[in-house]
Amino acid sequence: MADRRMCGSAAPCAGRISAASGLHGADQNIMTVDTQKEKLKQREESRDFFCLVSDAFRIFARRSSIVLGSAWAFASAILIIVVWALTGPTFHYSNTWQLIINTGTTIVTFLMVFLIQNTQNRDAKAAHLKLDEVIRALKGARNELIDLEKLADEDLTSLEKQFERVRKKAERNGNNPGGMRRENRAERASKGKGD
Repeated sequence: MADRRMCGSAAPCAGRISAASGLHGADQNIMTVDTQKEKLKQREESRDFFCLVSDAFRIFARRSSIVLGSAWAFASAILIIVVWALTGPTFHYSNTWQLIINTGTTIVTFLMVFLIQNTQNRDAKAAHLKLDEVIRALKGARNELIDLEKLADEDLTSLEKQFERVRKKAERNGNNPGGMRRENRAERASKGKGD
């Protein structure tokens, strides 16, 4: 479907579908209310499963990252390892005893990769959107820097070199913080630590 919407925003999936699925203009005058309701129902049914899974995983990943990133989760992991190590003599350090910790840590690590990646993707997207808004709002900012993360590596390298030239030019012209070159700032900072 060309009009398929991505799920995952803060609003519940069904509410987004209902609000976004209305027909506009001449189409609305031609189609009957029954036909509109049937099409809306078909769209909701085709999106329900994917939206629900996406929204549920988003909520689960967010809550899991909060819980599993806490000091309590770390302390629990240490406790599990200590208990496992203390049971070693009881099980004569058998292969099964070793397999328990290896299997458990492998499964947890495998699942955590997806949770961490989901959380990082959302955080990075939010940060990019905020920076894009700042660029749009600042007068004199170059709007072509919006969506910079989508450029090819060669383009990013070219921009990096351009900003390096701008920085060097600013140092030569004295348009930098404190009117000092980078080397002078580093020297001044090291002298300040020695006092």
